[in-house]
Amino acid sequence: MKSQEGMTIIVKTVTRISVWLIFVYGIYIIFHGHLTPGGGFGGGVIIALGFLNVFLAYGKEYIKKWLNIGLLHDLEATSAILFVGIGIIGIAMTGGFLANFLSKGTLFRLFSAGTIPLLNILIGAKVGVALFLVVWSLSLFHIDEGGEQ
Repeated sequence: MKSQEGMTIIVKTVTRISVWLIFVYGIYIIFHGHLTPGGGFGGGVIIALGFLNVFLAYGKEYIKKWLNIGLLHDLEATSAILFVGIGIIGIAMTGGFLANFLSKGTLFRLFSAGTIPLLNILIGAKVGVALFLVVWSLSLFHIDEGGEQ
């Protein structure tokens, strides 16, 4: 009998249904971080756990087909560069790193708080992708083989 990678069909089915709810919840936490507890870091961790859920349920080969790992590396680097870019724009426009240079909007609305929602999105992308890539990188090495791939 051929060995299949990943977990049982029950776990895979539950993952297929629940992973999208996990991603939506992570995105919700990121976008509402300036209004409620949460923000970029917490939402990013939730998104990374969604990726990890798929990774554990389906296995490494499925993730290689499902995700473009190189694109995730690029997304992580780009989010860090954009974060610093917003900080530099803050210096140029107001004199302080990460200083708000956008309209603050209406209190308790989604599009309020100036640059904070943008920073939450960038932090969420950075944290979510970075945490998954750490787990991915650790999965490539086998201790019993002396660290070889």
